[in-house]
Amino acid sequence: MDLLLILTYIAVSTAIFKIFKIPLNKWTVPSAMLGGILLIGALIVTMNYNHPYSEKSREYFFTTPIIPTVKGRVTEVAVQANVPIKKGDVLFKIDPQPFQFKVDALQARLTAATIDKGRAAELMKRKIGKQRDLDQMVALVDQLTAELSSAQYNLDETIVRAPTDGWVTQMALHSGMMLVPMPLRPAMVFVHDENYYYVAWFRQNSTLRLKKGYEAEVAFDAVPGKVFRGEIDHVLPVLAQGEMQARGNLISSELEKHAGRVPVVIKITDPGFTDYEKQIPGGAFGQTAVYSDHFHHVAVMRKILLRMSAWMNYLFPFH
Repeated sequence: MDLLLILTYIAVSTAIFKIFKIPLNKWTVPSAMLGGILLIGALIVTMNYNHPYSEKSREYFFTTPIIPTVKGRVTEVAVQANVPIKKGDVLFKIDPQPFQFKVDALQARLTAATIDKGRAAELMKRKIGKQRDLDQMVALVDQLTAELSSAQYNLDETIVRAPTDGWVTQMALHSGMMLVPMPLRPAMVFVHDENYYYVAWFRQNSTLRLKKGYEAEVAFDAVPGKVFRGEIDHVLPVLAQGEMQARGNLISSELEKHAGRVPVVIKITDPGFTDYEKQIPGGAFGQTAVYSDHFHHVAVMRKILLRMSAWMNYLFPFH
């Protein structure tokens, strides 16, 4: 973006020399160059600090790996890839027969135990039974009831449903495949149809000019020539580079190769964004500018440069 400012100055200077017919000599050319260095340098420093710019911004979305809770063979895949579905819609089904057999067996045992429990209670009323026998039958009925509930739960889990509104993408699941409840081997990836998070990554020396509510503008590579208004929703208080976890190794400066950038969540408030929201793919790349309350007049220059970058997306990626 700084290059655009330099090129703009060169173009303006060239036009001034030609329009006013200023001679090119050892005084005018160096003066124009020195003036440009001082002017552009001052503007760039003032603009970059007070109205920070991030050339690394991205729209993030949430996914859930769909992992079955029971083992079995897939009998039906009820969804198609990238087709929106509602919460609770069936994703796929696992062969329920083994689980139905166990439910039926436990139901039969529970029925028999319940009958025996009633007989033991009747004998106690007649003073010819033992309390121990009744207690054992009560415990057996409770145990079988719990086992039946667990078996019924597993049977219900043979039908896997959508956790929220959304869709399945890059699906490779087919009928006949064997599924095992392993976290490292999900059956499919479910994309949630929720508001996406747009995060801009700013250099750390811009931290003091990044505050909640500050005006922002976003230019997506996927929508050339368009700039959308927004504001800072919040600034994340930590950087991934500083994360520490309990482990057997001590931290070392040799591992800190990158300073890291400050993640800032941008809320896009531009009404015109709704016309493009569904067309912009999740994970889309973009550029972001934030306008603080300091040096308002310099913000105009940042806005012009951001729009120039947005138009350049028609020709080539600016980043």
